[in-house]
Amino acid sequence: MPRPLKKSTYIGAPSVSPMRKKELSLFEKQASIHFKSIELLNLAFSHRSFANESHDSVDNNERLEFLGDSVLGLVVSTWLFLNLPELDEGDFSRIKSFVVSEDSLAEIAKNLRVDNFILIGKGEEFSGGRSKKALLADCMEAIFGAYFLDSGYKAATELIQNLLVPQIHTVLENKHRKDYKTLLQEFVQKKYKTYPKYNVVKKTGPEHDNTFWVEVIIQKKTFGPASGNNKKEGEQAAAKIAFEVLSK
Repeated sequence: MPRPLKKSTYIGAPSVSPMRKKELSLFEKQASIHFKSIELLNLAFSHRSFANESHDSVDNNERLEFLGDSVLGLVVSTWLFLNLPELDEGDFSRIKSFVVSEDSLAEIAKNLRVDNFILIGKGEEFSGGRSKKALLADCMEAIFGAYFLDSGYKAATELIQNLLVPQIHTVLENKHRKDYKTLLQEFVQKKYKTYPKYNVVKKTGPEHDNTFWVEVIIQKKTFGPASGNNKKEGEQAAAKIAFEVLSK
């Protein structure tokens, strides 16, 4: 287990004003955690756009995000292994893929009102950055990484389990938003010995708010197009159409 980093390690963390400290204390209360270094928590909220626009030498949260992703994966994998001995590796992979997904982490972030605390640049603010799922999910991973460094693996495990175990039970009860791309690929591989092929048919709407229209081709048969706010969502929507047709 790593020792907590010295405060000098956080030299790139954005400065914490008295008002900001009150805001971060509110987040700690909502998340039921406590940071020894409030500067490290502030760094976890520092988006690249904020760091780029800052007049001071400010770091962003991407290294913490990288670390937090690994800690998250280990904690979830360990919980699955210890608590669900009747399931196999394939079951673990499917459950984990949902609970650590962008959708799942963004939902957790919204419940904790992470969007209220993120530090973002003016351009990102103007384009609706606070509500972007990818930005929220990345920030959540950065918080996990920061808490691991600040308070150790045991504390990080407790935080992640408190937030993620309910998501695991949602999957076990089959009430989750399904990953239709994975379901379709597994189905097509098994039945047709091939892979789905996705094509973006068109993009509509203004540049900052595109709608992507995607079709999926399987055995020369086309399904869709279906729409999404980004390419990934469009692919999921097209995969849902194809899976529901083929699996019948």
